[in-house]
Amino acid sequence: MPMTSSGNDSVRALEWSEAGLRLLDQRKLPGRIEYETLTTSAGVADAIAAMRVRGAPAIGIAAAYGVALAARERYAEDSEQWKQRIEADLRRLAAARPTAVNLFWALERMRAEMSRLDGDPFLPLLAAAKRLHDEDIAANRTLGELGAALLNDAAGVLTHCNTGSLATGGYGTALGVIRSAHKRGARRIFATETRPWLQGARLTVWELAQDRIPATLIADAAAAYLMRRGRVQWVIVGADRIAANGDTANKIGTYSLAVLARHHGVRFMVAAPTSTIDWQTRRGDDIEIESRAQSELLNDYFLRDDSVIDAWNPVFDVTPAELIDAIVTEKGVVLKPDAMRLRQLWGSGGV
Repeated sequence: MPMTSSGNDSVRALEWSEAGLRLLDQRKLPGRIEYETLTTSAGVADAIAAMRVRGAPAIGIAAAYGVALAARERYAEDSEQWKQRIEADLRRLAAARPTAVNLFWALERMRAEMSRLDGDPFLPLLAAAKRLHDEDIAANRTLGELGAALLNDAAGVLTHCNTGSLATGGYGTALGVIRSAHKRGARRIFATETRPWLQGARLTVWELAQDRIPATLIADAAAAYLMRRGRVQWVIVGADRIAANGDTANKIGTYSLAVLARHHGVRFMVAAPTSTIDWQTRRGDDIEIESRAQSELLNDYFLRDDSVIDAWNPVFDVTPAELIDAIVTEKGVVLKPDAMRLRQLWGSGGV
């Protein structure tokens, strides 16, 4: 059974146990529910790179626990030089997924904790990772309520990829908005398959099923026809990185949904914690977009040495801020986002 919380939020993708970091292997869902317990930083980095744990907030949380594990290893090796030795572990964690800014934010936060430590660092760093985890859940619940308040009389919502408890510390970002909206009253929920990894088909609808929240799965290519028929009034997505001007990197296919939404008069919401905003990146064109192996798209027939067919497999795309109606964070809501409004949010705690 899934690691549980309460209410309509019963899934946990990761948690700390006495034995180490316990992860739900998301590659095996929905057919098999399997957990692994990681006891080394290298194991955490590999789990992130292999997408056994995925979703920007969850990646950051896993990395924070990975730092605590690395500190335990390096301090045992050399109690005087552990801070120097741990740098290689931090680099390995950072390299696991290049697009999700939450990963780098979490590593910098843990690095700041490390700088204050003398003596055995494991328990203080483990406590810091747990705080980060708890804060993410609290932030998601807050942004879920703020986002749900925007939906008004929307009868239908569409979400892309998986942005729920599986992708975060718990509750979810875009799916957190949908959870909160569902609690306020029945709405029709649609989820895209989200090719090529099928996060919607394998993860989102599985997660909703665990909490008995009804939803309808659609093929990615059916979204335009769904909008044309007036079945949805909002598209709600998460984010892996938000540039300082509001441009947003998210799962491949998000940009096309934003274009379709604008054409059909459907509103478009990005739901993400403020840790996803990268103030050092001015605009979306500056975001590094991860590409993955051709084998994720191509049949083995086309992977032969003499094949003339290859594949382009970017994992994310960038949605320009002008196509986004609202960015919802735990600090508040930014309508019609741009650089000035995002800065106002950061400075005032809400817009």
